[in-house]
Amino acid sequence: MGRGSRGWPEPPEPLPGPVVDNHAHLPVLDDDGTPVDDDDVALPPGEAPLTTAEQLARAATAGVVRVLTVGCDVPSLAGSVRLAHDHPQIAAALAIHPNEAPLHAGVREVAPDGLDPAVREHHVLSFAEAFARVAELARDQRVVAVGESGLDHFRTGEEGRAHQLRAFRDHIALAKELGKPLQIHDRDAHADVVATLLADGAPERTVFHCFSGDAELAGVLAEHGWYASFAGPVTHKANDSLRAALRALPASLVLVETDAPYLTPTPYRGRPNAPYVMPITVRAIADQLRLPLDESCRVLTANTDAVYGTW
Repeated sequence: MGRGSRGWPEPPEPLPGPVVDNHAHLPVLDDDGTPVDDDDVALPPGEAPLTTAEQLARAATAGVVRVLTVGCDVPSLAGSVRLAHDHPQIAAALAIHPNEAPLHAGVREVAPDGLDPAVREHHVLSFAEAFARVAELARDQRVVAVGESGLDHFRTGEEGRAHQLRAFRDHIALAKELGKPLQIHDRDAHADVVATLLADGAPERTVFHCFSGDAELAGVLAEHGWYASFAGPVTHKANDSLRAALRALPASLVLVETDAPYLTPTPYRGRPNAPYVMPITVRAIADQLRLPLDESCRVLTANTDAVYGTW
């Protein structure tokens, strides 16, 4: 947790070159202007949420020139596409999150992490109905990826895992149908994620969002040409195995993201995250890749463009 505060982190030193936030969850508004999720990150009294314009302005000052925002539940899908149409710096990725899929199938089990499922109004839709909305909206030219989809053995129990797997396979097929990259959510499920990709055939451009594996998994990604996107956890002191995985990857397969408003880097862990905070993670990646910071910015941006194109 940040020292003495849960407010927005201090702006870091700007980067010497432009970079792209490959995965964030920018606030999405309903048609009436209210946030679809207003309780994801608790801010202290008097600390206001950042508007999209403020997010983008702070990001640009830090050197983060574009953001890929991810809508991964039914309420955020259309709003994420609207953000991408309203702001040229933003593109969208869409999916039904793996922890959402069982809820759309009527599974209401307490997760291995001990949390009760957060059942909401939109879960009355079947998974087929929810996925159909993804498939329709993902055809929009401002949607540059399918994701995040995958497997989560930390937050889903035995009953829900079969529904997660079916959902993951549907998203793999959709990404290949549309010729768009796939962003993977992989939490405590490395072997099963890899097995599914190999069985179904991975999309040509496959990204492990918020890569959380070790050097062995990094070797699998390198073998198959899959990308690893690193977020704030790579800066945390205890994550030596994650840094070893980063060092094991060719620089051409490395991406960077915030997963904002989550996964804030050290020393601001516990505070809300935002794209403008990403220079801290970029510097950590540059250090592990043993590249000058300006060269790391060029490599990370080139990798982003190779996966998602430019917008």
